[in-house]
Amino acid sequence: MFLYIDPGTGSMLFSILIGVISTLVFFGQHLFLKLKFIITGGKSKKINKSKIPYVIFSDHKRYWNVFKPICDEFEKQGINLVYLTASPDDPALSEKYYSVKTEFIGEGNKAFVRLNMMNARICLSTTPGLNVYQWKRSKSVDWYVHVFHEIGEPVTYRMFGLDYYDAALLSGDFQKTYIRTIEKKRNLKEKELVTVGCTYFDAMKERLSKTINEVENKKNVILLAPSWGATAILSKFGSSIIESLIKTDFEIIVRPHPQSTISEKDILDSLMTTYPESENFHWNFDNDNFDVLNEADILITDFSGIIFDYSLVFDKPIVYADTHYDTAPYDAAWIDEQLWRFKVLPEIGIPLKESDFPNLKTILTDLLKDTKFQNGRNRVREAAWQYQNEAAKNIVNYLTKKYAQIKG
Repeated sequence: MFLYIDPGTGSMLFSILIGVISTLVFFGQHLFLKLKFIITGGKSKKINKSKIPYVIFSDHKRYWNVFKPICDEFEKQGINLVYLTASPDDPALSEKYYSVKTEFIGEGNKAFVRLNMMNARICLSTTPGLNVYQWKRSKSVDWYVHVFHEIGEPVTYRMFGLDYYDAALLSGDFQKTYIRTIEKKRNLKEKELVTVGCTYFDAMKERLSKTINEVENKKNVILLAPSWGATAILSKFGSSIIESLIKTDFEIIVRPHPQSTISEKDILDSLMTTYPESENFHWNFDNDNFDVLNEADILITDFSGIIFDYSLVFDKPIVYADTHYDTAPYDAAWIDEQLWRFKVLPEIGIPLKESDFPNLKTILTDLLKDTKFQNGRNRVREAAWQYQNEAAKNIVNYLTKKYAQIKG
């Protein structure tokens, strides 16, 4: 009993250990370079040739849809790139690249130990919280660049999500205001902000153009795909909304957020036990959400970023549940006005209150016939998804120009 260490203390101690190890490694590297400089009479070049020019880090395989177009563009241009992943089954590891090297670096803290001692010019990632949690800025990395894994406001990350990045690549110009507001309120150095478009939207659009829907006269499919947390659909409504959906006689697919399998496991396990799969009811946990989005006729969600995946790429109607979005844990808490997504939701879909659940079949049937949201989707798409079909090229162009600038 005296040897027990609670998980929080254990995580803190591990972070301290990582910091000590990293400090010793950096000290050793610095001492080695200084001795080399003295021995060679001060003729050593300042540039460390062992630095990796470009690194991509992915903390989960589900972000391969963001990074694949970028890796493909590096490969197309014949530029060497190292792709590091914390998922042993990341699809990237199965790719046959020549210029792009893919590597599994371990899960959890093991991956962060590697990253904290990384020696590179530029690191591109979609992982928030750099220098906040276990992932620290390596003293041997010159430039950290963030790319988003959803279209929306850049303040829906947990607190301090982007504070210690050097640059952020945006899907639309509207995102700049949010980042500048946070920087001003926290007295942070301004990041480089470059609007490049959205890689995975471009890839989904191209994939959709090659897809043929051969099924006709099928039963309408309703997809319930919420976010996660205390104010998301499964936590707030749970059985009541699923029960109401089953009574509609439509085909129902429930796709929980990946984080729900970790943070809301008890809730999810209970719901899956109460509502097992049947002919017209299915649970979906696919890593790739393309097929299920393409199959669905209507999406029901809350404040999840999947709102924009579905409405802007697949051009279909949405229903957004009336849940209270608690900004307290997020950077959004520092924003005084209503978030962009809540401003544009009425342009692309209809709200759903718990009092509407008994009339859900009528509401969904009417929405299937309604075309009034087409113009709204077009307006939102124009603002949020700029440079369509050019994102990967724009990102690689930015990285190569920044590399040349850093290298001098």
